[in-house]
Formats: sequence, C-alpha cells, structure tokens
Amino acid sequence: MTFQPATARPRTIATWLYFVAALIVLMVVIGGITRLTESGLSITQWKPISGVIPPLNDAQWQAEFTNYQRIPEYQQLNQGMTLAGFKAIFFWEYLHRLLGRLIGVAFALPLLWFAVRRQIPRGYGGRLIALLALGGMQGAIGWWMVQSGLSVRTDVSHVRLAVHLLVALFTLAGIVWTARDLRVLARNPQANPARLTGLGIAAGAVLFVQLLFGALVAGLNAGLVTDQWPLMNGQFFPGATAVGRPFLDGLFNDPAIVHFIHRWWAWVAVAALIVLARVTRRVDRRASVAIHSAFGIQILLGIATVMSGMNIALAALHQLVGALLVIATAWGVHAIGQRR
Repeated sequence: MTFQPATARPRTIATWLYFVAALIVLMVVIGGITRLTESGLSITQWKPISGVIPPLNDAQWQAEFTNYQRIPEYQQLNQGMTLAGFKAIFFWEYLHRLLGRLIGVAFALPLLWFAVRRQIPRGYGGRLIALLALGGMQGAIGWWMVQSGLSVRTDVSHVRLAVHLLVALFTLAGIVWTARDLRVLARNPQANPARLTGLGIAAGAVLFVQLLFGALVAGLNAGLVTDQWPLMNGQFFPGATAVGRPFLDGLFNDPAIVHFIHRWWAWVAVAALIVLARVTRRVDRRASVAIHSAFGIQILLGIATVMSGMNIALAALHQLVGALLVIATAWGVHAIGQRR
C-alpha cells in the first residue's frame, strides 16, 4: 500500500479526467462525421498554433480553396466545387482540429496546476504524463493520416485512419481506467490500483479486433458494399471486391471482406462482453448494465446504419456508442481487477 500526502486530491483529478474523456468522445464523433462527409482533406497544411484562427476574409478563404484545388481529391472527384461547398467541408475538419487543440489544453494546463500544488497522488504522475504524451502523439498521427491523401490518393489511407482512431480509443480507455483508480483511492487512501485480469485482457483483445475492422470499414467506405442484413447482396459471403488478391491483402484492404469480418466478428465481441458483464455483475452491477446496454445498442445501430445506406446521423451515432462501449468495457475490466 502507498500512503498519500495530505495535499493529494484524487477525487478532483478523477472528475477532471472524466471531463477530458467526454471531450474525447465528442472528438471521436466529430472525427466520424468528418470522415463521412469527406471533409478530412479540406485543410492541406498543419499549423498547430496559427491554425487555430480560421479564414476571416474572402482572400484567406480563396487561398485555402486554392490549396485544396491542388490535391487529387479535388482534381479527380470534386472538380467544379464552389467556394460555398468548400466552406462546408472545411468546417468539419476545422472543428475536428480545433477540438483536438482544446483537449490538449484541457489536459496539459490542469495537469500542470495539480503538479505545482502537489495534488497528484503518489504513483499517478507518470501515468498522467504518459496519457498527455499519447494525446500529443495523436495530433502527429492525425497529420500523418492527412498527408497520405495529399499527393497520390483521393482519400486518406484507411490503415492510418485505423491507427488514428484506435489510439484515440486506447487513450480514452486509459483515462477512464485512471479516473476509476482515483475514485477508489478517494474512498480508501490505502487502495492499490486495479490490475488487468486474464478475462479483461481477452475481452479487450476481442473488442480491439472489432474496433480495428470498424475503423477499416470507415476508411474503405466498406459500409456501402451492401445495404442488406444479414445477407450481403443476397449472399452470406459475397466474395472479394477484387478477385485474385492475396489472402492477407484482402483481409485488410478489400471492402467486402472487411465489411464481412466487422459484421460477424461483432457476435464474437458480444459473446466476450456478455461473459465480462456477468463476471462484472458480482462486483459492480452498474458496470455490467453499462456493458450490456452499450453493445446491444451498438449492434442495432450497426444494422440500421447498413440498411439505411450509411445514413450520416446513424453512422455518427454508431461511432458515438462505439466510444461509449470502450468506456463501459474499461469500467468492467477495472471493476473485476480491483484488488480488495
């Protein structure tokens, strides 16, 4: 056990972390809308500081539009787009980047304040710095993703998009886990952090695969392969979009195969989460209810999104509940790993 200094404020820090987690959930949703509206390449430069200020006059708007007109997405897909149309897609990418900066400030400044006032409990300073570093790395990954669509491709790399989303969700889970540890510490100053159990690792791994293929579906626009469920264009397995691909290439790059895996691996994830929820129920009934609710709603939203032909509102809700499912799973895994 670790004895905490009198100045430690674990409950306050946990509340702050939950606020940051809420911002990340919002960020995931806006990122999804940015992808669904094909807005991600509208800003072709990375200006971490000056980029906070959007175009303020006609000349600045025209300069941004001219930059966009130089990339393949405009030249091959959006020839003839008006300035008004460009402003619409610019809005979502700008909002996505602005919120990313806000999250950075909302994490870094309070962390510095808590550190100066010696309010961070022993054993948590390094973890909080690691989470801050993950957030900073996420900004770099975002630009790495955007760069993939500026020279040859007409969209961003679906693999880089998957990395971008998965790092965001991993950071979200880490923040929630740390907040849960701090809430327990606030109740019992001698409490130890929770540990990962075998079941927690297994459930997390199964969910990771589902999230990975969900990100690949988004990046490949694979949700448009079919608007049917449970069949895909009248067949259980419709076959590869491009015949003759090597197995591993098709597994991660073929829209039909990626969609098929995401669709049916979901039920493996459901089975794993049911087991997790049943074990979690013994120690935290609310976490168990949260897991059941999240995956149930997520399955229904996934089916509705496909059958609607990728309705943007449904797809955005699907991404929202996906982030909430990550939170619920982290909550449950933490609950069963809490040392008593």
